[in-house]
Amino acid sequence: MFFPLDLGSAFNCSSPTPAALFDALDKELFSKNLIRPVQDFSRPLNVSIMITVVGIVGVDEKSQTLTTVIWQVLQWDIEGLSWDDKECGSNRVSVPRENLWIPDIHILEIMEEDQSPKTPYAYLFNTGRVYDDQPMRVVSACQLKIYTFPFDIQNCSLTFGPYLHFAADVRMVEGTTAEKILQESTEVLHSSGEWEFVHISVSHSSLEFDEGKYSAIKYFIILRRRPQLYVMNLLIPSCFLITVDLFSFLLPPQSVDRSSFKMTLILGYTVFLLIINDLLPITGETPLINIFFSISLILMVVSLLETVLITHIQFSSSQYSEVPQWLSVLVLRYLAIVVFIPPIERSNRVTVFFNPSARAHAMNDSISKISNRDLQTVCSHTTSDKASVDLALDELKRLSGELMAIRLQVDKHFQSSNTSEEWRMMGEVIDRLLFGLYVIFISISFIITVAIWTWNSSYTA
Repeated sequence: MFFPLDLGSAFNCSSPTPAALFDALDKELFSKNLIRPVQDFSRPLNVSIMITVVGIVGVDEKSQTLTTVIWQVLQWDIEGLSWDDKECGSNRVSVPRENLWIPDIHILEIMEEDQSPKTPYAYLFNTGRVYDDQPMRVVSACQLKIYTFPFDIQNCSLTFGPYLHFAADVRMVEGTTAEKILQESTEVLHSSGEWEFVHISVSHSSLEFDEGKYSAIKYFIILRRRPQLYVMNLLIPSCFLITVDLFSFLLPPQSVDRSSFKMTLILGYTVFLLIINDLLPITGETPLINIFFSISLILMVVSLLETVLITHIQFSSSQYSEVPQWLSVLVLRYLAIVVFIPPIERSNRVTVFFNPSARAHAMNDSISKISNRDLQTVCSHTTSDKASVDLALDELKRLSGELMAIRLQVDKHFQSSNTSEEWRMMGEVIDRLLFGLYVIFISISFIITVAIWTWNSSYTA
């Protein structure tokens, strides 16, 4: 841009009045507002940028966007422009923005058009420095990571740079340090909702395309979610239901009340999950809290099925066949140790009848071998004829058959009792094992929750 004045020289005002100053500016500056304000096109124009975060409107996890309200401050120098503040009556003046050349600075991550009101003026200083301050409502793209929801911390970037001008024409420079931006933003921050502004960092970056290289300044805005609402509405009620289901193991497993109690808890927990569904973020990534809810529901269902199984074993184990050897060793010997139940050795007593009818026939033969003299001795107090002896022999045979039948029934009864006892003990071991899994799950969940919450609270970037 050609200026009639050399670099460092000043134009004159006819009087120290605003009218005289604007007449001079209209002659020397406003008529040349279409050209980049440099005296040599080979030199880039340095544009200083500084932002202040005024408000955090919200974060939309579904659309992966961040909505913020910021103040954008741009400063640049019009080369060769200056005036004497005493001669012209002021060292600065506000001029309409359309009368100045304004750099085409935009935000790379912006998703929606800025709907905030535009300021029509910019400050122009007697040194040629332009101070352009504008409020902006920015809806920017942000890759949100919600795995640790509601204790998540988000890092969103805002990249400021010219839309058209290459780095050889417009070069972006940092206006101030990140510490000062954080301090000023904390002082003027009006609304943040469930999000807390914890840190900001700034770095110079460049964007390279086939057409050329662009200069840009990137701000990293770090936000931390306030988790108290979600802890009170999500975690604590869920932990209460899980704890109640844990204490339901104190009820006798063979009781029908235990099954109905667990069924009531599952229905209540399902309704609870349906109610809180709107509070959970909907994204492609699965939060850790969703995994917690799913495991909790699975444990409740498994405990109900286990209770039904144990109840069935308690009332129908007498009809079961003998427990398989491998299952008995696995559950009653090894898993029993894991759940702190003394290992139960399987009984080695086995009553085997290879041919019960043959055994009864042998017993009848042995009875037939009893001598008549022995029978006569037994029957000496009654009679000694052959008819009496035969009658006594038949009576002994009948008694031996009845004794054999009684023996078989007794052995069968004891064998059935041992089988029922083994099935009952297996149910007790499985019940204790599931109780232990419940305790481990609740303990691990509590430790993880406290650790993530502590890390979230102590995060200072």
